Amino acid sequence: MVKEKPNSTRIYDKDGFRRRAACICVRSDAEAEVLLVTSSRRPELWIVPGGGVEPEEEPSVTAVREVLEEAGVVGKLGRCLGVFEIL
Repeated sequence: MVKEKPNSTRIYDKDGFRRRAACICVRSDAEAEVLLVTSSRRPELWIVPGGGVEPEEEPSVTAVREVLEEAGVVGKLGRCLGVFEIL
């Protein structure tokens, strides 16, 4: 299902969950360091970069795009860590 909102299009799966993708970013020479950004909705929180999947977009593309948009970082996408549902 697709819902149009001002300045965005939201994609939902068959069960009504909003499709989102995120990326855990580490430097290849220092995996103990993780990139976090502040939440726009709750500025006191630090989160991994991520956002909504756009129409006809693969989640991997979404993850890379969101890291660039939110943190200005370009990198190489590694493996998928999993798919999660928030109930």
